[in-house]
Amino acid sequence: MMEDCPNLPHQSFMTQIEELGVGVETGNNRSWQQRLAKSYKPFVRKRVPILQWAPKYNVESLQGDVLAGFTVGLTVIPQGIAYAVVSGVEPTYGLYSCFIGCFVYMIFGSCKDVTIGPTAIMSIMTHEYLKELDCGEGETVGPTQVAIMLTLITGIVILLATVMRIGFLVTFIGRTVISAFTSAAAITIATSQVKGLLGLSFEAEGFIPTWKAIFQHISETRYQDAVLGIVCCITLLLLKSIRELKAATPREGDSSKQRILKKAIFFVSVGRNAIIVIISTSLAYGLRESEPFKITGDITAGFPKVSVPSFKVTCNNGTEVLHFTDIASRVSIGLFILPLIAVIENIAIASAFAGSNAIDATQEMLALGLCNFTGSFFQSIPTTGSFSRTAVNATSGAKTQASGLTTGLLVILALLFLTPAFKYIPKASLSAVIICAVIFMIEYHDVLPIWRTYKLDQIPLWATFLLCVFWALEWGILVGVLVNIFLLLYLQATPDVVVTLRETSEGGSSGLVVVQPTLGLMFPSAERVKRLVSEGGLQHLPLLVVLDCTHLSVVDYTGSLAIKNLCKEFSARSQKIAFANMRGHVRTSLLALIPNLEEISLPADPPTQVIVQDTPSVGNSPQLLLSHEHDRPGQACQPDVAPARDIVQDGASEDADARPPEEVPLMASSADDRPAIIEKAHQ
Repeated sequence: MMEDCPNLPHQSFMTQIEELGVGVETGNNRSWQQRLAKSYKPFVRKRVPILQWAPKYNVESLQGDVLAGFTVGLTVIPQGIAYAVVSGVEPTYGLYSCFIGCFVYMIFGSCKDVTIGPTAIMSIMTHEYLKELDCGEGETVGPTQVAIMLTLITGIVILLATVMRIGFLVTFIGRTVISAFTSAAAITIATSQVKGLLGLSFEAEGFIPTWKAIFQHISETRYQDAVLGIVCCITLLLLKSIRELKAATPREGDSSKQRILKKAIFFVSVGRNAIIVIISTSLAYGLRESEPFKITGDITAGFPKVSVPSFKVTCNNGTEVLHFTDIASRVSIGLFILPLIAVIENIAIASAFAGSNAIDATQEMLALGLCNFTGSFFQSIPTTGSFSRTAVNATSGAKTQASGLTTGLLVILALLFLTPAFKYIPKASLSAVIICAVIFMIEYHDVLPIWRTYKLDQIPLWATFLLCVFWALEWGILVGVLVNIFLLLYLQATPDVVVTLRETSEGGSSGLVVVQPTLGLMFPSAERVKRLVSEGGLQHLPLLVVLDCTHLSVVDYTGSLAIKNLCKEFSARSQKIAFANMRGHVRTSLLALIPNLEEISLPADPPTQVIVQDTPSVGNSPQLLLSHEHDRPGQACQPDVAPARDIVQDGASEDADARPPEEVPLMASSADDRPAIIEKAHQ
């Protein structure tokens, strides 16, 4: 075979093949299966992370993982039951959702701290779609089957997105939208649990209808449930806060008794949900004869039945059958919103706890997709990474992903042996657990920083929040994403243009005008850039205009056509235009339509002190701030402010030299409150 390639030496050929990572063997001592296995070994190790850390596992890691897994297990069991109630399914299915994700993520997960299971946001989103089915009051079989089906679809959609490499679409969801959605979901969940906290019984969906019903039925409050719920809330908040006390913080030099005491405080704090549920359940069991509290009721015991999720659901006591097409039409965008929320939540948590280690988003999507896909066969509701449990896992000293094994086994033991006791869990205590978990998800602290950083971000923030609270969570986040994209397109369509007038002699009229667009020249901004460049040149006839392409990385056909027409305008008024700092694609795109364009080299700019501020518009015309750059060093210029239609070519104003460069205003505002042309003042 090598003889057929006389121009390619054998050694060079093999070197190139090895650089590509294809494990080709020259000898015949290995079969093609062995060569194939060698080629795919790095890929398998990357996509199955357990192969990387398992060979290095030791006793120290085992101790940390067992302790962390046990601690997380104490947290996940009451949360699993509570979030199943939020989802609108039987509590048992919350426990089914708590263990399979632990096992799958242990194999495929890339972050040692992340724990997979039901979460508040995924539960309320699942409930939003289940209520669309209208299976009838008290119906549980239909909604449960649909919840399991949603788990399967969530897993499939995430896996398809992983294979198709479209996870980058998540980047179009800004931090403001996520913050607003999380806060709105927390408020919605807390509102839905007030009914259980007070022992009320009514049917209502949505923020306003629920609060309206609460006030209408407030006289029906069961004082036993209300007292228990409020006491549970206060206790949970106190137990959460004791871990943050300085006296409970481990320090060097602590005695053995102090270390034991502080560890005990830590376990009491992180296991507060389990403690509250155990105490309240014991109280309800002891008073079962008088039945003072509303309790959870019978919970199915044992390991879940492993089966393929059904795509046919029976509702209204078997009188109505819904096929997948019927369910899909009612759930609509939920088939995609639910996987999207799961991915966002999981990647955000993994990134937060990865520290200096880079997170492989593709691997996290693969792991999450497999968790939901596999979980659906074990009757799980939709799951994702849990921030609270991940934090507990990290602070408890988890060393590897194997901590999930202990958590999963603890949940299975609870299913096998403790379900009879779960019957007596008071609903008020579960509501207290949920409320105290979600109130800390309200990200009110983001509002002021967003306002100070970029005021336009308030638009998607409040649009998402208000629509999620008062309309629907899925439509709120969808509208928020669309508003974010609109703002992004608006900024692309209205770029700033920097104009610098360079004079070759003091007070003279010879020189050139450097015009520098600040963004790419794409179709939304093409006409605006063309107009602003034309206006900048028109005000300085007959000076040469240089279009500085430093900040242009992409020019599409519309942009190239706009520049071609711009060249025709300059030619018609006998003014020259040249181009500078064109690179790669920009040069190729412009030369395709303007083969005879003139390209020049600009000298390096002197240091620039840039201060940006808004200058009020004069009338309804955009203003130009003219900055004159002289040959004499150390001289700064006072911008002349005038409406664009009235501006004339001038030298620098007399008192400009007396002002330091850092005081020169540079930003011009147009009638639409967007800066039209910005000019530099060089030191």
